[in-house]
Amino acid sequence: MYVEVEANPNCEGSVFIRFREQAPARPIIQVRTYDRTSTGEWCAITGLDGELPEGICEAHAQPVEDSGSGMVYLVRGGIWGVRLKAVADDSQWDLKDSRQWGEPYLLLADARDISFAKETPRKS
Repeated sequence: MYVEVEANPNCEGSVFIRFREQAPARPIIQVRTYDRTSTGEWCAITGLDGELPEGICEAHAQPVEDSGSGMVYLVRGGIWGVRLKAVADDSQWDLKDSRQWGEPYLLLADARDISFAKETPRKS
């Protein structure tokens, strides 16, 4: 499978990368990231296919084989990548909101860092 993200206001640069799928993709609503705190932070996540609010789409996680890390979970959105915010932040998705940030995609090592769409959302 291929992930393609074009340069856009959500995340800088463009990406075109290939992964070997290990199982089907599933919709997700939250991920735990370790970028801002070493103990991890649950974040709401959405995919972006263009300008907000029309460009909102589902984000998905899928087990893939990564040449450097073995089996990981690829988290992807649309052609504009994914957008994240702290799970406690109930504001609308907004490209100008400094409390939110964009990524072309994420690679997560542990399924426990993903809240799939049919699961109970995390609170913190």
